[in-house]
Amino acid sequence: MNVERRTSNAQRWRALLSFAVLGSSFVVLGAQEPSFRSGSSELVVLPVIVTDKQGRYVSDLPGAQFTVFDNGRTVPIELFSNEDTPVTVGLVIDASGSMRPKIREVVTASMRFAKLSNPQDELFAIRFNDDVRDVMPIPPFLLAGDLDNLEKAVTSIRPDGRTALYDGVMDGLDHLGAGSRARKVLIVISDGGDNASTAKLDAVLARARASSAAIYTIGIFDDDDMDRNPGVLKSLATTTGGERFLPRSAGELLAACERIAREIRGGYTIGYVPPARDGAYHRVKVEINPSASRRLNVRTRPGYFAAGRSTEP
Repeated sequence: MNVERRTSNAQRWRALLSFAVLGSSFVVLGAQEPSFRSGSSELVVLPVIVTDKQGRYVSDLPGAQFTVFDNGRTVPIELFSNEDTPVTVGLVIDASGSMRPKIREVVTASMRFAKLSNPQDELFAIRFNDDVRDVMPIPPFLLAGDLDNLEKAVTSIRPDGRTALYDGVMDGLDHLGAGSRARKVLIVISDGGDNASTAKLDAVLARARASSAAIYTIGIFDDDDMDRNPGVLKSLATTTGGERFLPRSAGELLAACERIAREIRGGYTIGYVPPARDGAYHRVKVEINPSASRRLNVRTRPGYFAAGRSTEP
């Protein structure tokens, strides 16, 4: 996949997205992208990942080949792009005592991810064990191209103590809200267990579902790890249109971070005006019109919360 490709509608996409951001008060609720709310303009913007049956990214499809369904109803596509646009992305790293033998591999994989990212991505890193802390030397964000300072940040992590995973995810979502990029991504590296958080799993999943973030999870644990919980990692990913990875070696961990970086930079951005302002959760489905030459898989966020009706006269 060519992560530097540009489409002819890139300027239109930026203009419309800027209008939606600047011309509205909005709640970010989309698939890796926000659903913008206002009295006069409103957009649901979905990043869409397309792969073939071998798992390779497919980036050459025209907009006319996509169909979007909102609660089962076909909606017109107003935006279509496959431009490599910068994102706000957070690394949420498990620094509990069980991660001590693996932290060097995590640092290496984190740096590989940054090297393959758009250099203009806003990036932050937080670590969690008994508590949650920002490890960035220049908070709240670095550009992904600032590899020296990022390396200082992630190499400062010292694993110890218990695991406050749920608090770490909550804090990561808070950080994303302060970012200036429209697209939001969290990468959570953990065994999925939690024995120190004040937040509860149901609250974390609800918050993730109502956010604009796509959450990618990477489960790192041994077979005898009593705290492992890959099911939690899967729930965080599927709820937000991300993906869960369960690497079994340092090489697979590196490959997972490489794949996430390429996926963030690839794919399609599709936007549409929601059919109702009912304050309800809307399920979203994206389909590709049948192709005789290949069978394709599509992934996006499963839904969003629509704006409520305005009470202003």
